[in-house]
Amino acid sequence: MPPDDDLSPPPVAGGPWPATLRSRARRRPVTVAVLADTHLRAGRRALPEAAWAVVRTADVVLHAGDVVEADLLDELGAVAPVHAVLGNNDRGLERLLPDRLELALGGVRVAMVHDSGARAGRPARLRRWFPEADVVVFGHSHEPVDEVGVDGQRLFNPGSPTQRRRQPHCSLGVLALGGGTVLGHRIVVL
Repeated sequence: MPPDDDLSPPPVAGGPWPATLRSRARRRPVTVAVLADTHLRAGRRALPEAAWAVVRTADVVLHAGDVVEADLLDELGAVAPVHAVLGNNDRGLERLLPDRLELALGGVRVAMVHDSGARAGRPARLRRWFPEADVVVFGHSHEPVDEVGVDGQRLFNPGSPTQRRRQPHCSLGVLALGGGTVLGHRIVVL
């Protein structure tokens, strides 16, 4: 990939966004597969084929925590670059995954955290935690969320592709990012 493909985090983790962020945006949109709460342990369950079909169309994969074992990150990484954050069930991955992550994709400032806190007050809390982010990806609840928060910040929880809990279906998400803009966003029901 070219060096200015916007698939890497800002120069200082959690620090200021590069001044040239939007001017360096890729010419074609970046397709992002968004996963969270996969809870996969080797030999017990696998990511559904329908989820792999979405991942195979992606330029980059985001995982918002509760991977449980690093094997899945390796498998996803064989398909596309992967960025992930630590979930509350990711014991043993503390040295591998950060609690929070901020990166630029297609000129869009994306932040990730596993647990966004209670539903009440979430939009203001995420804006406070990530004041520069255009999109905040999170997980933990297994409840898909695709909504606009404070000052137009997109809040995006893909749900879980493996454990629906109280939801009618398992799910994951897809974002299309390019030119510094969120071009598309959707929750994919599996």
